[in-house]
Amino acid sequence: MSSYRSAIVGLFGVSLCWGLSYIMSAYLINYFSSSFLSFVRMALTWLLVLLLLYRPGKLRWPTRREWLLLTASSLFGTLIQQPLYFSGLKLSSAANASLIYAVAPLVAIFMERLLYKVSLTAGKLVGGLLGVVGVVIIISFGGGKFSLSLGDLYLVLAMLGMTISMMFTPLIVKTMSLTATNIISGGLGVVLMSPMVAIESYSGGLIATNDGYIWLMLLPLALITATSGIWWTRGVAVTGPGTASMFMNIPPFISLILGYFLLGDEIYVTQLLGGALILIGVFISNRNASKNIVAVNETTSAT
Repeated sequence: MSSYRSAIVGLFGVSLCWGLSYIMSAYLINYFSSSFLSFVRMALTWLLVLLLLYRPGKLRWPTRREWLLLTASSLFGTLIQQPLYFSGLKLSSAANASLIYAVAPLVAIFMERLLYKVSLTAGKLVGGLLGVVGVVIIISFGGGKFSLSLGDLYLVLAMLGMTISMMFTPLIVKTMSLTATNIISGGLGVVLMSPMVAIESYSGGLIATNDGYIWLMLLPLALITATSGIWWTRGVAVTGPGTASMFMNIPPFISLILGYFLLGDEIYVTQLLGGALILIGVFISNRNASKNIVAVNETTSAT
């Protein structure tokens, strides 16, 4: 299997993992404050990434340029995306969040064109539009309603933070291995998230359950997040941010299917049609994308 095809398979795996993590996170947020839940999940995820990837003597210290790129990526992906996403959910709704994040692939392909001069193909545009339509159908026939609020502005900014964060990955992996990128960026995320948890605790807003069973649920969530994070970094590096972002529209469909089998939630035929449009959009956007394959260093290297 070529590196491009394996990256695409990994991105489908990411979609499955994200769909499952949405359900788990929606349940766990009832027992933890948002910043604390994010911090604990990120910390456990980073520890698992270390266990899975770290090898003594194989991880080199990043250069100043690499540190700047890693920090910039983490600032947008952690300090902007994480808090604004949860703040937006409190003031808006999960339906609005799904619709707003459905626009991310279109934003990504235009950013990719602007920053990296990547061809803006009809396939990517059609694929992105089909993804948006598919998510709209899934949410609309699931009882979700779209209405503008301050929370929606937060969600738009969070979506932009995540999309901008992706744009740094092609630059980072030009000189750093995927393994080093995953390990160091994960540690940076934990460090950057720590002050937010401290502020939450100081203000009296920190909430944490005493139920040991709920705490144990964080372990499989962290494993899912660690695995999907590794696959996601590789997918963005190999296929490019524009192509990888198309897979961001699949998790709502995965959550719909998993909700039916795990929670007994009802599914409408029209929602399945929405999911089919999303998958067709991903297929169309990737038909000729393999021509732009990027070679990356998979493992750590010491210098």
